[in-house]
Amino acid sequence: MSDFEKDKGLIMDTYARFPVMFTEGKGVYVYDRDGKEYLDCGSGISVNNLGHCHPAVVAAIKKQAETLIHCSNLYWSEPQFAVAAYLTQYSGLDRVFFCNSGAEANEGAIKLARKYFYDQGKSEKYEIITMEKSFHGRTLATLTATGQEKVKTGFAPLPEGFRYAPFNDLPALEQGVTPHTCGVLLETVQAEGGVYPAAEDYLKQVAAFCRENDLLLILDEIQCGMGRCGTMFAFEQYGIKPDIVTVAKALGGGLPMGAVLAKEEIAKSFGHGSHGTTFGANPVAAAAAQAVFATIEEEDLLSQVKTLGAYFKERLKELQRAFPTLITDVRGKGLILGLETPKNAGAVVNQCLKNGVILLLAGPDVVRFLPPFLITENEVDTVIAAVRAALENL
Repeated sequence: MSDFEKDKGLIMDTYARFPVMFTEGKGVYVYDRDGKEYLDCGSGISVNNLGHCHPAVVAAIKKQAETLIHCSNLYWSEPQFAVAAYLTQYSGLDRVFFCNSGAEANEGAIKLARKYFYDQGKSEKYEIITMEKSFHGRTLATLTATGQEKVKTGFAPLPEGFRYAPFNDLPALEQGVTPHTCGVLLETVQAEGGVYPAAEDYLKQVAAFCRENDLLLILDEIQCGMGRCGTMFAFEQYGIKPDIVTVAKALGGGLPMGAVLAKEEIAKSFGHGSHGTTFGANPVAAAAAQAVFATIEEEDLLSQVKTLGAYFKERLKELQRAFPTLITDVRGKGLILGLETPKNAGAVVNQCLKNGVILLLAGPDVVRFLPPFLITENEVDTVIAAVRAALENL
């Protein structure tokens, strides 16, 4: 066992980490080095959608690791074909670029949008409009795309080519378009920014506006995709078809994996040498992703997300009715839910952690719930009881 207090000084201090070290996970539970059990309602920030160490994912990783771990993208490997087939089938898009993370996926989407218009002889179209309160990653381009100033401090000069509009406000978006605008990038459900779903009419209108004005619609589904909203992609519930979609987090079943999906005519702009990554669709990560898709289908987990999501949301609304002065809103889709409790969210998360329930923040005022799809009603009740106790302490 490492010397915790000594060894943590070796890590750059980029996270305000909780004083807990996890050593084991199984299903919806994780265990710290003292053996204490925690009900995980954060899923590693929407990564462990199938819970911890799902047998199908573990088996796929073991089998692939004994066969071929890495070969680079100078060559083909079989697991990536299966994952590409799943992604294109569910998204309705045509081609996939594999990478390692959500930030890298959004970076790729930004590059692809610019390259597409360059190839059309419209190199003046390079700006992308993103939304206030959005979060798209930590690279220089993706943090600039992010509509939150706190992630940008200290990193100037930032890349040019981004403009911002309020979320769910079509007139403001329309006013932000210039002759340089090439696309609109938004999260179908804003996660880090407070768990705000796109309004149905708004997203349909944005899609129509983009079509009518020679703009690409790019959807970031890194946190709300992979079934978390009850359909494999959240945008399926809006009856639209975006031009580019990014996905990551839960894609690799806990291993680092991301992807950029695009329509054929747009994907063509990523020709030989235009973009790349060493570890994209690494055979082990791709085998895990294949197991994730197969498990979601075989266990009918999308239906479970809808059912459990509705139950969870209603239980949160019961809390809102019980604590009307503390809780100002409950919102979300499927199993990405937010409870707004101004100035109290941090205290609720901290108290629940002490009581063995892992929750997340979505800004200073919102408690975010991202449980594994395998959570039961009884386990939802356990989470609700922990939140209730924390609110009562306030």
